[in-house]
Amino acid sequence: MRQRTGHDWQLIDHKIFIPSLLFIIIISIPFSIYESESLNLLNTIFDKIVDVFSWGYIWYAVILVVAGLYLSFSKYGKVVLGNPNEKPRFTMFKYASILIAMGVGSTIMRTGMVQWTQVALDPPFGVSPESQEALLWGNAYSMFLWSFQVFAIFVMAAPAMAYIIHVKERPLMRISEACRCIFGDKFTNGIGGKVLDILFLVSILSGAAVTLGLGTPIITYNVSALLNMEVTFGLTMIITIIWVFLFSVSAYLGIEKGIKRLSTFNMYLAGGLAIFILVAGPGIFIMDYFTDTVGHLLQHYLQLSLYTDSVAMETTTHVQSHMIFWFAYSATWAMLHSIFAAKISKGRTVKEMILTYLLAPTMLSWIATGVLGGFGVERYLTGEVPVLDIVEGHDPMNAIPEILLSLPWASIAIIAFIVVSMIFLTTTLDSTTYTIAAYTSKRDMSKMEPSRKLRVIVAAIITTLALILMQIGGLAPLEVISGLMGIPIIVIQLLTIYAAKRMMDEDKAWIYNVRK
Repeated sequence: MRQRTGHDWQLIDHKIFIPSLLFIIIISIPFSIYESESLNLLNTIFDKIVDVFSWGYIWYAVILVVAGLYLSFSKYGKVVLGNPNEKPRFTMFKYASILIAMGVGSTIMRTGMVQWTQVALDPPFGVSPESQEALLWGNAYSMFLWSFQVFAIFVMAAPAMAYIIHVKERPLMRISEACRCIFGDKFTNGIGGKVLDILFLVSILSGAAVTLGLGTPIITYNVSALLNMEVTFGLTMIITIIWVFLFSVSAYLGIEKGIKRLSTFNMYLAGGLAIFILVAGPGIFIMDYFTDTVGHLLQHYLQLSLYTDSVAMETTTHVQSHMIFWFAYSATWAMLHSIFAAKISKGRTVKEMILTYLLAPTMLSWIATGVLGGFGVERYLTGEVPVLDIVEGHDPMNAIPEILLSLPWASIAIIAFIVVSMIFLTTTLDSTTYTIAAYTSKRDMSKMEPSRKLRVIVAAIITTLALILMQIGGLAPLEVISGLMGIPIIVIQLLTIYAAKRMMDEDKAWIYNVRK
């Protein structure tokens, strides 16, 4: 039954939402006015952190994978996140589809098509640029970006959040609530808990605005190629407004009618696009290259996972610098992914939740990277599209429509690519608005959904922030800030893993909250 306690705006916790929004606005204005100076300053700070703490990011990602496997295959893995006698909320296919759409998003379309070019031009381990081995490292690294480490970062705060909502049935879906068993009631109910919650919101609101701003070019470059027109801010705004309409409607409809249906539909559509590329394009080469790439990645997975390029001293490769940024940026999104995963995992066991998030997005990402990357590499090797020449000195996004235009029925391929990318970003952003609305709501989130109007309000705020920052040039500094925000999030995330174990130990959940 719908609870009515006044206007929807009054259902939001202003004590954490307003400070978070004001903080982003306050830091964005001066950074936007002095963009080049502030970007240099922020990049200097971030580069210094990477230089000093690159080993820490690498071990952080590895530790989370180990922690995920431990919780999955120990006695904690069989703990049901909810009533053990109730069936899970979603079938496994729909559940995995939602997690894939949330975890992967439209970024996989860009990564799959052009990430290999950056590595091919600047390969690791002393490999010659543009060589055959460099091309193998390129796609292997693209797959590595969407593998177990990044999805462990995304999911490992989820066990604690799911436990407090579905087992403890606490009303507020907050990081502070998950850490209550560690810090106690005084800290959680006081300013300490508010600081934790504000920190989460700042990282997610800024990250969402950056994602909307950076995700739009995936569409604009292809639309401009399809319609033979220049990329302008007006075109960017039109595409953004269409996007906003889509994810606002989806967010309003909620998980069952919006996110679930879009996610499931996009799995079929993405599969259709992959089959089209294989049939109309160099299918045999793609399958051979995919096989070689997977073998190369598996052979060097541990080496790549622990790569710091320490003996190079003053120099660094794209893989080393980008991997650290990738882990840091992923950490910024860790709590968002975990809270959303927790919300939709009612009835799932801890093992099912963690392993589904580790395996399902990884599998789809490797397939997408294999097909899209293999297609681009073949076009480069045959000379049909000078991909590396296009990428050097330009935005790699320029290469995407050029590669797609080499297909027969190129217009159909570009339209399909645009639609799949748009739906991926739509599901990511409506999941984001849904999660922020749930996080800031005063409703009992163990029993109810966040207000529909509140979801639309959050969507409008994110969109307005992104458009303003795109217009005044503030996205680049905010992107670096989002990466910096990952540092305190790492500490919070590790605390939530300990909190999950502690709560299950206190309740002896592996005895009393398991399927019979």
